[in-house]
Amino acid sequence: MKIFSFLFAIIFFYPSISRAQEFAGFKGCIVLAEQSQNRIAIADTKTNTIIWDWKPAGSNVKPEHIKWFNNPSEVKVIYDGKYILMCASGGACALIRISDKKTMFYVYSGENPHSAEILPDGNIACASSSDNRLTVFKTDTLSSPEGVIQSSVFLRFAHNVVWDRKRSLLWTGCMDKIISWRYNFSCCHPALAPVDSLVFNDEEGHDLFPVPGKDALYFSSGNKTWIFDIPEKKLSEIITPYKGIKSLSSEAEGKLPIIIIPKEQWWTDEIINLEGETVFHGTGLKIYKARWITENLFSYPPSDKIKICK
Repeated sequence: MKIFSFLFAIIFFYPSISRAQEFAGFKGCIVLAEQSQNRIAIADTKTNTIIWDWKPAGSNVKPEHIKWFNNPSEVKVIYDGKYILMCASGGACALIRISDKKTMFYVYSGENPHSAEILPDGNIACASSSDNRLTVFKTDTLSSPEGVIQSSVFLRFAHNVVWDRKRSLLWTGCMDKIISWRYNFSCCHPALAPVDSLVFNDEEGHDLFPVPGKDALYFSSGNKTWIFDIPEKKLSEIITPYKGIKSLSSEAEGKLPIIIIPKEQWWTDEIINLEGETVFHGTGLKIYKARWITENLFSYPPSDKIKICK
């Protein structure tokens, strides 16, 4: 399938080879929120195999909290490719170390969480859609999940959250607008305040994720897909036959994004790109989101290290 948009002449026609494509030794790999086994998995697209996975029952999650991890709904590789930030519709938000699969931190983050983001001081922001909340949690690896300091703001249909390192802003797309938020950088009294907003011509904002090498974000809503040009404060629609995209992610600057289009209910066993070409397929899998393991300089500094807010 062809994509009919002048945007791709700007965004996708200038391939580059960079550290991003060799990031953390996972060249050609994609991290998955995979719901058939309630796990986080890493897939190698070169061999079409799962090469790593994490399940709460095999980690240090308490037995009474395992149900929080039902139906993983977000997954991001952070901290120089050494950790994974995830959340699940069952309520969990967690930070996982890839090397030994240790759960460094987890918390019940709301009703039907759909996205999470690491903040520069180590705290975590999480968007939960059923209770319409955007919450910041104090990341403390020594606290029990029940005792985590947190602060929430109302956000209708909260589904995504992305840190903008250049502007020190948090971006979210909700029911009918994209909103920027200012974070107060307080470890023990975290708070967010709205800064600006942009209304989009659709509803149910779903995924928001950086476009590699650009000062822009991919954005999907119920019926449309967009490029959000931040300096211009402009949304430009990508003309595509696909609707209801659950996630978008590019491997590097100039590369077509991979997308998740549900085949059944809200999941799929196949990852495709925006031209409909299969990038990965796993029979029996229930993939909700998929992201290339690649350096994200829009949100995080190079060689970023794990931080615990103190």
